Amino acid sequence: MENARKLLQKYYGYSEFRPGQAEIVESLMNGNDTVAIMPTGAGKSLCFQLPALMLPGITIVISPLISLMKDQVDTLFSLGISATYINSSLSVSEVNKRIYNAQAGRYKLLYVAPERLEAEQFQTAIENLKISLVAIDEAHCISQWGHDFRPSYRAIGPFIARLSQHPVIGAFTATATDNVKKDIVNLLALNNPQTYFTGFDRTNLFFSVIRGENKQDFVLNYVAANKNHSGIIYAATRKEVDNTHTLLSKRGYEVGKYHAGLTDEERRKSQEAFIHDDIKIMVATNAFGMGIDKSNVRYVIHYNMPKNMEAYYQEAGRAGRDSEPSECILLFGAQDIMLQKFLIEQSVTDNERKSSEYAKLQTMVDYCYTTGCLRRYILAYFGETTLADECGNCSNCKDDNELTDITIEAKKVFSCILRMNQRYGSTLVAEVLKGSKSKKVLQQGFDTLSVYGILKQDTLQEIKDLINRLIASGYLCLTESEYPVVKLTDRGIAVLKENVKVWQKVPKRPQKIVNDNLLFEELRILRKRIADRENVPPYLVFADSTLKEMSEYCPTERQTLRLIKGVGETKLERYGSEFIEVIAGYVAEHELMPSHKAISSTKDEGKVDDIPSHIVTLNLCRTGRSLTQIAVERNLKLLTIQEHLIRCSLEGHAIDWSQLIPVQYEKLILAKIEEVGADKLKRLKDVLPDEIEYIAIKATICKHKNNPVG
Repeated sequence: MENARKLLQKYYGYSEFRPGQAEIVESLMNGNDTVAIMPTGAGKSLCFQLPALMLPGITIVISPLISLMKDQVDTLFSLGISATYINSSLSVSEVNKRIYNAQAGRYKLLYVAPERLEAEQFQTAIENLKISLVAIDEAHCISQWGHDFRPSYRAIGPFIARLSQHPVIGAFTATATDNVKKDIVNLLALNNPQTYFTGFDRTNLFFSVIRGENKQDFVLNYVAANKNHSGIIYAATRKEVDNTHTLLSKRGYEVGKYHAGLTDEERRKSQEAFIHDDIKIMVATNAFGMGIDKSNVRYVIHYNMPKNMEAYYQEAGRAGRDSEPSECILLFGAQDIMLQKFLIEQSVTDNERKSSEYAKLQTMVDYCYTTGCLRRYILAYFGETTLADECGNCSNCKDDNELTDITIEAKKVFSCILRMNQRYGSTLVAEVLKGSKSKKVLQQGFDTLSVYGILKQDTLQEIKDLINRLIASGYLCLTESEYPVVKLTDRGIAVLKENVKVWQKVPKRPQKIVNDNLLFEELRILRKRIADRENVPPYLVFADSTLKEMSEYCPTERQTLRLIKGVGETKLERYGSEFIEVIAGYVAEHELMPSHKAISSTKDEGKVDDIPSHIVTLNLCRTGRSLTQIAVERNLKLLTIQEHLIRCSLEGHAIDWSQLIPVQYEKLILAKIEEVGADKLKRLKDVLPDEIEYIAIKATICKHKNNPVG
């Protein structure tokens, strides 16, 4: 494995493997058939790319999509690794040329689609290739119980059986239930496979379910708060995609769309613009995304509830592939259930499979309603049961919204529905409560009801949102029909008859995901300029996580830039000088400390020594960020950040005292120090106004220690 680690550093720029990678690489190198179940962003591709570099001959990688093949080959090229693909986008002469080069030993990896394996011409062409490893990406596609079942994957087993020399087989997937795992082993005829399960948890992803909100308003507010970040908005139908795309386009956002109703060229252009960061937002059906290796997607919003957990987790998992904090938001409405049932009815004919799809749909509905930890719910579905009750990183575990008593409003809604004999939809109910003079309200005589206009102070949309929340909370329900009728549940009736209280969380405005610093933005601009020059996606130059580490550690020399994660030898040669120039200029302009990382003088070559944490805080302060921003970015308590600055002052560094001492209170604090002394902080605190915190007192004492009062 020592050689594998050297290649990991040389080509990928990492000194250590991610969890599970080393074991999988070693298993394949030892000649074991291997099944690897790893979450999106955990580094599955590296697990077969590294063995491919070390094994003799060539590795065949079976991949489901043209875009996925191209992305991976482009990535390998950017790392200095020889690879190619053969698919339907190539002419016959180009295919023959690539096969000739493969036979000549010019490639270490050859990517093909499963359909290619059944072509007799291809089978003949590769007879003379020394195939050491066959890697199957998205291996769950082989199973009819998988959410992306693809019949052509069934050709893989027979293809491998026909090879003159049996290669090592590696099967890789991000989502697999027990049934899918069994199918992978059996249908690929794996020989005593080693199975590695690294866990499905993606700790950098924040999961949330938003119920009963106005979806368009939420999306507009969210993208406004995160306009500098890339995101995907998934919708269940082409119509929803088109409507959402139009909504955002009219507001001036850079947005693309992707669904099966567009031409191949339209989809290609939209996808290319997204992965090259020419547009920030992609609105799409589930036709978009498999294999899109864009690492800096900061959020994924599901405009509608997906039909099963496998699809949801795979789509949501396209956020944060670079391990940076990202959000996965599901906007749930009661109509989503009926929409997904309709789609199942239209697309599934086999009764057994249809029954399975309905059971999976119910699992998604339960996810949207659960009050427990969302992450725990997801991971338990995939078989991880030894989990904490709370993850601390989902909307249910970090729900700090305020509870509001809405019993009176709820009773008004319930009374209106009863007086309308529980025979109408939520829109008409809302119109009656609003006091609308619409034709249908007047024709039905609803303007004579005692509840007519009882919520006239609210907007019609606010009333609809209230009804949706009551449905999502189980006080109301909708009939399963083309035009669903809203009715009271037993829980709603109990509110009217037994004076049960109704409480509602008041949602807060969406906040920015991360607080990017100025250097990070300058590096992103440089990355985009290089990417455009080389006609590659920006993430192939460097991932966001690499730029973020550069902006934190500020390397101004090649030897220190080499220590940043994701900076391999090839990229150091190609881009190093340009990035060093920008960083050095920024360091000089802001009078920052030298690089936060340096080559250690110890015997351990390449060991990294970190500059003290309080100096890191000082450097970040000098970039103009607030102490609160720094605390969030460094995942530290605000008090810790404040103490860092005091320590810096004691060591002789100049700091901005206004961030610690409220200007209006400094003279008062000094006066009380002169009055009662500075040796007892509590005594000082007792004689000062309550709003003056201990840290302000300590800072004032520190600031004036060399300039005594009086």
